[in-house]
Amino acid sequence: MYNDITGIILSGGKSKRMGMNKSLLKIGNKSLIEIINELLSGLFANIILSTNEPQLYKFLKLKSFKDIYINKGPLSGIHSGLINSKTNKNFIISCDMPFMTSEMIEYLVNCECNKSIIVAKAEDFVQQLCGLYDKSCLPIIEKILSENIVNENRNVQQEKRGCQVLELINRADTEIIDAETLPFYNKDLFFNMNSSDDYSYVKTKFMGVHKN
Repeated sequence: MYNDITGIILSGGKSKRMGMNKSLLKIGNKSLIEIINELLSGLFANIILSTNEPQLYKFLKLKSFKDIYINKGPLSGIHSGLINSKTNKNFIISCDMPFMTSEMIEYLVNCECNKSIIVAKAEDFVQQLCGLYDKSCLPIIEKILSENIVNENRNVQQEKRGCQVLELINRADTEIIDAETLPFYNKDLFFNMNSSDDYSYVKTKFMGVHKN
Protein backbone atom coordinates (compact mmCIF):
# COMPACT_ATOMS: atom_id res chain seq x y z
CA MET A 1 0.00 0.00 0.00
CA TYR A 2 1.42 3.38 -1.04
CA ASN A 3 0.91 6.12 1.56
CA ASP A 4 2.99 8.73 -0.24
CA ILE A 5 1.06 8.58 -3.52
CA THR A 6 -2.55 9.67 -4.03
CA GLY A 7 -4.75 7.86 -6.53
CA ILE A 8 -6.75 10.33 -8.63
CA ILE A 9 -9.67 9.14 -10.76
CA LEU A 10 -10.71 11.42 -13.62
CA SER A 11 -14.43 11.36 -14.36
CA GLY A 12 -15.10 14.61 -16.13
CA GLY A 13 -15.69 13.57 -19.73
CA LYS A 14 -19.01 14.14 -21.45
CA SER A 15 -19.18 10.59 -22.91
CA LYS A 16 -20.44 11.97 -26.21
CA ARG A 17 -19.71 8.83 -28.22
CA MET A 18 -21.39 6.63 -25.61
CA GLY A 19 -24.46 8.85 -25.34
CA MET A 20 -24.62 8.36 -21.57
CA ASN A 21 -22.36 8.58 -18.54
CA LYS A 22 -20.01 5.65 -19.20
CA SER A 23 -18.48 5.71 -15.73
CA LEU A 24 -21.79 4.49 -14.25
CA LEU A 25 -22.41 1.70 -16.75
CA LYS A 26 -22.53 -1.75 -15.19
CA ILE A 27 -19.98 -4.43 -16.00
CA GLY A 28 -21.29 -7.45 -14.21
CA ASN A 29 -22.57 -6.21 -10.85
CA LYS A 30 -20.23 -3.21 -10.64
CA SER A 31 -20.10 0.12 -12.42
CA LEU A 32 -17.01 1.00 -14.43
CA ILE A 33 -15.94 3.61 -11.91
CA GLU A 34 -16.34 1.10 -9.06
CA ILE A 35 -13.94 -1.23 -10.86
CA ILE A 36 -11.36 1.55 -11.15
CA ASN A 37 -11.89 2.62 -7.55
CA GLU A 38 -11.40 -0.94 -6.28
CA LEU A 39 -8.23 -1.29 -8.35
CA LEU A 40 -6.74 1.87 -6.83
CA SER A 41 -7.98 1.01 -3.33
CA GLY A 42 -5.76 -2.04 -3.35
CA LEU A 43 -2.72 0.14 -3.99
CA PHE A 44 -3.15 3.62 -2.55
CA ALA A 45 -4.16 4.68 0.95
CA ASN A 46 -5.64 7.93 -0.37
CA ILE A 47 -7.94 8.23 -3.39
CA ILE A 48 -9.77 11.30 -4.66
CA LEU A 49 -12.15 11.90 -7.55
CA SER A 50 -11.85 14.72 -10.06
CA THR A 51 -15.36 15.42 -11.39
CA ASN A 52 -17.73 18.27 -12.05
CA GLU A 53 -20.70 16.14 -10.99
CA PRO A 54 -19.80 15.00 -7.45
CA GLN A 55 -23.45 14.29 -6.60
CA LEU A 56 -23.38 11.30 -8.97
CA TYR A 57 -20.57 9.60 -7.09
CA LYS A 58 -21.56 9.93 -3.44
CA PHE A 59 -21.89 6.13 -3.26
CA LEU A 60 -18.10 5.83 -3.70
CA LYS A 61 -17.52 7.78 -0.47
CA LEU A 62 -14.53 9.56 -1.98
CA LYS A 63 -13.55 13.19 -1.67
CA SER A 64 -14.54 14.86 -4.94
CA PHE A 65 -13.23 18.07 -6.48
CA LYS A 66 -14.53 20.15 -9.36
CA ASP A 67 -12.41 21.77 -12.06
CA ILE A 68 -11.01 25.22 -11.35
CA TYR A 69 -10.61 25.87 -15.08
CA ILE A 70 -14.10 25.07 -16.35
CA ASN A 71 -14.74 23.24 -19.65
CA LYS A 72 -11.06 22.94 -20.53
CA GLY A 73 -10.86 19.17 -20.97
CA PRO A 74 -8.90 16.47 -19.13
CA LEU A 75 -5.95 18.75 -18.32
CA SER A 76 -8.23 20.79 -16.05
CA GLY A 77 -9.22 17.55 -14.29
CA ILE A 78 -5.57 16.69 -13.74
CA HIS A 79 -5.01 20.24 -12.47
CA SER A 80 -7.85 20.00 -9.95
CA GLY A 81 -6.65 16.61 -8.76
CA LEU A 82 -3.08 17.79 -8.21
CA ILE A 83 -4.20 21.01 -6.50
CA ASN A 84 -6.35 19.10 -4.03
CA SER A 85 -4.02 16.17 -3.42
CA LYS A 86 -2.00 16.15 -0.20
CA THR A 87 0.92 14.22 -1.68
CA ASN A 88 3.56 15.31 -4.18
CA LYS A 89 3.27 12.12 -6.20
CA ASN A 90 -0.08 11.18 -7.70
CA PHE A 91 -1.27 8.32 -9.86
CA ILE A 92 -3.84 9.63 -12.32
CA ILE A 93 -6.18 7.36 -14.24
CA SER A 94 -9.21 7.94 -16.42
CA CYS A 95 -12.42 6.23 -15.30
CA ASP A 96 -12.81 4.36 -18.61
CA MET A 97 -9.91 1.85 -18.47
CA PRO A 98 -11.50 -1.40 -17.23
CA PHE A 99 -8.57 -3.67 -18.11
CA MET A 100 -5.85 -1.74 -16.30
CA THR A 101 -3.95 -3.90 -13.80
CA SER A 102 -2.19 -3.34 -10.50
CA GLU A 103 0.91 -4.85 -12.11
CA MET A 104 1.11 -2.06 -14.68
CA ILE A 105 0.37 0.65 -12.13
CA GLU A 106 3.06 -0.62 -9.77
CA TYR A 107 5.57 -0.76 -12.60
CA LEU A 108 4.94 2.93 -13.32
CA VAL A 109 5.04 4.11 -9.71
CA ASN A 110 8.18 2.09 -8.97
CA CYS A 111 10.10 3.43 -11.95
CA GLU A 112 13.51 4.52 -10.68
CA CYS A 113 13.69 8.00 -12.11
CA ASN A 114 13.10 11.50 -10.82
CA LYS A 115 10.95 12.75 -13.68
CA SER A 116 7.85 14.90 -13.08
CA ILE A 117 5.68 12.60 -15.19
CA ILE A 118 5.95 8.86 -15.80
CA VAL A 119 3.61 7.39 -18.42
CA ALA A 120 3.60 4.48 -20.83
CA LYS A 121 3.48 4.26 -24.59
CA ALA A 122 1.54 1.45 -26.27
CA GLU A 123 0.08 0.87 -29.72
CA ASP A 124 1.97 3.99 -30.95
CA PHE A 125 0.10 6.17 -28.46
CA VAL A 126 1.29 7.88 -25.29
CA GLN A 127 -1.14 6.75 -22.58
CA GLN A 128 -1.41 10.20 -21.06
CA LEU A 129 -4.38 9.58 -18.75
CA CYS A 130 -2.76 6.74 -16.86
CA GLY A 131 0.46 7.64 -15.11
CA LEU A 132 2.39 9.21 -12.27
CA TYR A 133 2.20 13.01 -12.05
CA ASP A 134 4.13 15.15 -9.58
CA LYS A 135 2.77 18.40 -8.15
CA SER A 136 5.80 20.12 -9.69
CA CYS A 137 3.84 19.96 -12.98
CA LEU A 138 1.30 22.51 -11.73
CA PRO A 139 3.03 25.69 -13.01
CA ILE A 140 3.30 24.20 -16.51
CA ILE A 141 -0.33 23.02 -16.41
CA GLU A 142 -1.56 26.46 -15.34
CA LYS A 143 0.51 28.10 -18.08
CA ILE A 144 -0.98 25.82 -20.73
CA LEU A 145 -4.54 26.36 -19.47
CA SER A 146 -4.05 30.13 -19.22
CA GLU A 147 -2.62 30.27 -22.74
CA ASN A 148 -5.67 28.39 -23.96
CA ILE A 149 -8.01 30.92 -22.35
CA VAL A 150 -6.14 33.84 -23.91
CA ASN A 151 -6.19 32.23 -27.35
CA GLU A 152 -9.89 31.43 -27.09
CA ASN A 153 -10.58 35.07 -26.22
CA ARG A 154 -8.62 36.08 -29.30
CA ASN A 155 -10.60 33.61 -31.41
CA VAL A 156 -7.44 31.71 -32.28
CA GLN A 157 -8.28 28.21 -33.45
CA GLN A 158 -7.21 25.63 -30.86
CA GLU A 159 -6.33 21.98 -31.11
CA LYS A 160 -8.58 19.50 -29.40
CA ARG A 161 -8.48 19.96 -25.64
CA GLY A 162 -7.25 16.42 -25.11
CA CYS A 163 -4.04 17.47 -26.85
CA GLN A 164 -3.29 19.81 -23.96
CA VAL A 165 -2.25 16.83 -21.84
CA LEU A 166 0.15 15.74 -24.56
CA GLU A 167 1.48 19.29 -24.63
CA LEU A 168 2.12 19.00 -20.88
CA ILE A 169 3.96 15.73 -21.42
CA ASN A 170 6.09 17.38 -24.11
CA ARG A 171 6.88 20.43 -21.96
CA ALA A 172 7.48 18.70 -18.63
CA ASP A 173 10.34 16.43 -17.58
CA THR A 174 8.73 13.17 -18.67
CA GLU A 175 9.70 9.50 -18.71
CA ILE A 176 7.86 7.45 -21.34
CA ILE A 177 8.01 3.68 -20.86
CA ASP A 178 7.49 1.27 -23.74
CA ALA A 179 4.73 -0.89 -22.26
CA GLU A 180 4.83 -3.37 -25.13
CA THR A 181 8.24 -4.62 -23.97
CA LEU A 182 6.88 -5.63 -20.55
CA PRO A 183 6.18 -9.35 -19.94
CA PHE A 184 2.66 -8.71 -18.62
CA TYR A 185 1.56 -6.40 -21.45
CA ASN A 186 -1.56 -7.21 -23.46
CA LYS A 187 -3.29 -5.17 -26.14
CA ASP A 188 -6.33 -4.40 -23.95
CA LEU A 189 -4.34 -3.07 -20.99
CA PHE A 190 -4.96 0.60 -21.89
CA PHE A 191 -8.30 0.02 -23.59
CA ASN A 192 -10.64 3.03 -23.35
CA MET A 193 -14.38 2.32 -23.25
CA ASN A 194 -15.84 5.08 -25.42
CA SER A 195 -18.66 3.63 -27.54
CA SER A 196 -21.52 1.16 -27.27
CA ASP A 197 -19.44 -1.36 -29.22
CA ASP A 198 -16.63 -0.90 -26.71
CA TYR A 199 -19.11 -1.48 -23.90
CA SER A 200 -20.28 -4.73 -25.47
CA TYR A 201 -16.68 -5.86 -25.87
CA VAL A 202 -15.84 -5.08 -22.25
CA LYS A 203 -18.90 -6.94 -20.94
CA THR A 204 -18.18 -10.05 -22.99
CA LYS A 205 -14.51 -10.06 -22.00
CA PHE A 206 -15.34 -9.67 -18.31
CA MET A 207 -17.57 -12.72 -18.67
CA GLY A 208 -14.68 -14.60 -20.24
CA VAL A 209 -16.25 -14.60 -23.72
CA HIS A 210 -14.20 -12.89 -26.45
CA LYS A 211 -15.73 -11.66 -29.67
CA ASN A 212 -14.30 -13.15 -32.83
